[in-house]
Amino acid sequence: MILLYGRKKPKNLYIDCNRLFNRGERGMATEAETDEEEVKEAEEEVKEAEEVKEAEKAKGELGTKKIEATRHLMESIKDTVEKSLLEKIEEKEVDVVPEALVIGGGIAGMYAALDIADAGFKVHLVERLPSIGGHMAQLDKTFPTLDCSACILTPRLVDVGVNPNINLMSCSEVIGVEGSVGNFKVKVRKNAKYVDETICTGCMMCEEACRLKGRFPNEFDLGLMKRGPIYRPFPFAIPAAYSIDGGTCLMIKKGKCGKATLESTIEAVKKRERGEEITKDEAPPCVLACGPNCIHHDMEDEIVELNVGGIIVATGFDVMEPECMPEYKYGVYPNVVHGLEFERYSSASGPTMGRMQIAGMPEPKDAVFLSCVGSRNSQTGYEYCSRVCCMYLAKQAHLLQEKVPDCNITVLYQDVRAFGKGFEEFYDRVKAEGLSYRRGLASEIYKKPGSDRVIVRAEDTMLGEPYELEADLIVLGIGLKPSEGSEKLLEMLGVSLTSDNFAKEAHPKLRPVDTEVEGVFVTGCAQGPKDIPDSVAQAKAAAGAILALLARGKAKIRPSVAEIDEEMCIGSNSLIEMAEKIGA
Repeated sequence: MILLYGRKKPKNLYIDCNRLFNRGERGMATEAETDEEEVKEAEEEVKEAEEVKEAEKAKGELGTKKIEATRHLMESIKDTVEKSLLEKIEEKEVDVVPEALVIGGGIAGMYAALDIADAGFKVHLVERLPSIGGHMAQLDKTFPTLDCSACILTPRLVDVGVNPNINLMSCSEVIGVEGSVGNFKVKVRKNAKYVDETICTGCMMCEEACRLKGRFPNEFDLGLMKRGPIYRPFPFAIPAAYSIDGGTCLMIKKGKCGKATLESTIEAVKKRERGEEITKDEAPPCVLACGPNCIHHDMEDEIVELNVGGIIVATGFDVMEPECMPEYKYGVYPNVVHGLEFERYSSASGPTMGRMQIAGMPEPKDAVFLSCVGSRNSQTGYEYCSRVCCMYLAKQAHLLQEKVPDCNITVLYQDVRAFGKGFEEFYDRVKAEGLSYRRGLASEIYKKPGSDRVIVRAEDTMLGEPYELEADLIVLGIGLKPSEGSEKLLEMLGVSLTSDNFAKEAHPKLRPVDTEVEGVFVTGCAQGPKDIPDSVAQAKAAAGAILALLARGKAKIRPSVAEIDEEMCIGSNSLIEMAEKIGA
């Protein structure tokens, strides 16, 4: 047997030697004839290969056609069932209610409501606290421009209060949401304020006359100042009307204040409406002092139903609990405060009228600011960066040096993240003022024996050396977390949460204010930690998105269609078999 090389291999790789010898013996075949036979054999082999290939192709096409036919048949069956049950499965247009709901009255919610109202649409602004303004109203100055927070916020508060297209609902909470884009039905509980805010003039006479004036912590000042049961959170609050805290008012809690009872008080209010005189035994001091006669201790909570075309969630943030890092002794030592408390001490409307006398102590000679308290820490449960702490600590360090020029100020940081417009320049400015920045967080704080001063133990990670600092004041740069109740609200709306429990946007880059629920938008710190400029920018973006929906007047929706989850379906033919399979 001879193996042929140099040309395409024939079907049979070996040729019988006798066949070649016979060719030579005959002497009749020329070399051309031999080549011709070989070409014919090669052509036959190619033809056979093509026939096999075509057969395989036909077989594959048949399988593909079967799969395609099966898919078309299943789609046809599904469409037939849907048409029989739903009549139409195409998207249909519905009318959009030309009203909007904004949940949250902070800086983001205010700007969103103002933009929508200025475009001519009705806006319902729901705020759970007695006043709008959010945390920005608590600040002294804003970075990096050092503008007075109250100076730039108060005009916007007034704009919201006087805008005829804004229905401001303070002391209110959303308790139910139904419907879909263009036609949401929302239930709002308006908690009783026991004061008719439509006629209250904010004259302060009731507050001054209250028996329990200055007895209870004021939430706006984080408990650093006291208030009475009838109060206004801060001087420039909107609504400007007073409200009564039912949990501390004697008349609401016990039905009696002095000699006056609830029944006698209700009757006294009616007598004053008729122009009759009342005595101090018939009504409590607040009612006696109220000129407009707007205090009604018999008010009850009210459920209001709203019909809106779209919803903006602007529920803001809460600060992290400083107790999450017990090594810093917050709540143990009075001269350890967190960043928001520092703002109230620094503010002219705060507990010390802007003087840096923390907890009644003299002005500090040495102060230490600690960054990343709570944030970027897996042990506290807040692994994200809060984005504002580095800059507000730089601002507060500047304010302290401005108020107490002789104070030695040290900032302990993990990383300085000055990412915004003008932030790096402000950071450089603060460092140039003589403040000391040392890299490395504190490990613990303990009290100096026999003194009110504390000692901060830390390590300078740039030098690799441990050290200790004595201080009269410690300011904790605590981070931001989702506001209380936001998780429940987002669940009510059908909006998913991120791993950090903030509202999840439809797309982090291309749709940052949209959610997966059509017609529901998110803005401000409800979507994630951010500073004031970013919150305002996002609020105006959300307002623009909802205005586009309201201006169209129509919205497309697709009917819901039930489908079987094959992985979860047990596939039993009867309830008995199903029960047996699941072990019931």
